[in-house]
Amino acid sequence: MRLIGPQGEQVGIVKTTIALNLAREANLDLVEVSPHAKPPVAKLIDYGKFKYNEKIKAREARRNQSTAEVKETRFRLKIDDHDFEVKKNQVARFLEGGDKVKVSIMLRGREQSRPVGGIELMQRLAGEVEETGTVESAPRRDGRNIIMVLAPKGKKVHKQSEQRRRGAGLREERQARQQARLTAKKEAQKAAAEEAHKTLESLGIEPVQVHTSSSGRAASGGSKPRGTGRAKASREGRSTAGSSKTAGENASRKTASKSSATAKASGKKTSSRTAVKAAKKASPKEGNNAKDEK
Repeated sequence: MRLIGPQGEQVGIVKTTIALNLAREANLDLVEVSPHAKPPVAKLIDYGKFKYNEKIKAREARRNQSTAEVKETRFRLKIDDHDFEVKKNQVARFLEGGDKVKVSIMLRGREQSRPVGGIELMQRLAGEVEETGTVESAPRRDGRNIIMVLAPKGKKVHKQSEQRRRGAGLREERQARQQARLTAKKEAQKAAAEEAHKTLESLGIEPVQVHTSSSGRAASGGSKPRGTGRAKASREGRSTAGSSKTAGENASRKTASKSSATAKASGKKTSSRTAVKAAKKASPKEGNNAKDEK
C-alpha cells in the first residue's frame, strides 16, 4: 500500500505489516483513505482526534448555515396610506432579517377588469423598500391575485450566533469590571496601611513588625523556646483553678454560718414562746389556790 505520514509527507509503497508497525511505534492509527486505488492509500493519523475535528466542523456549519424563509403579506387595492405604511414597515423588517417576501393583492368584483392599479401599488412598494430588498419576481397576475416576490440584499443574520457573540462580549466586560474593582480595593487597602504607618511615626510610636513563620503563626522579635507558652498557660490555668476553689470554700463557709445563726435564733424564739405559754397556763391555777386558802 501507499503510505502517507502524519504530516502529509509521502512515505512510499510499503508492506501492510511494516505500515502497522510504524503506526504502533508512533502511537497512531493506520486509516485506509482510498481503498479502490492501485495500490490502496493509507495514512497515519490519530483517528479519535480526526473524528472530534469533523464533529466540530459539522457543528460550526450547522450554526452558520442560513435557512431563508418566505414571508407573505397581503394588500388591498383600496388600501389607506397609514395601512400602507404599516405593511411597508413589516416588509422592510422581513427583508432586513434576510427573508424573502411574497406580496399579493386580491382583486374583487370590478377590480379584476382593471388590474393596473394593483401593479402600480406593487411598484410603489418596491421603490420604497429598494434600500433593503430587490425585486426577484416582477408583479404578475395569477387568477384573481397579483403576486410579486422581493429578495433581501444582505445575508440572513443567525440570531443564535449573534446572541452568543453578544453574550461573550458582556462576559468579558463583566470580568474586566470585577478585575478593576479588585485592583481598586487592593490599592485602597495599601493606601490605608501606609497612612496608618505614617500616623504612628508622627506620634512617635514604633509600628510592630509582624513576621509570619512557616507554620502560619505570627511571631514578633526573637524566637521563643518551644513549650514556654504552653507551660505558662498551664500555670495560669492552675492558679485560676486554685483561686476559684478557695472562693467556693469561703462561700460555702459563709452559707453554713448564716444557716447556723438562723437556726439558733429560731431556737431561742421557740423556747421563749414555750415559757410564756407555760406561765399563762400556771397563772390561773395559782389564783384558785389562793382563794381556797382564804
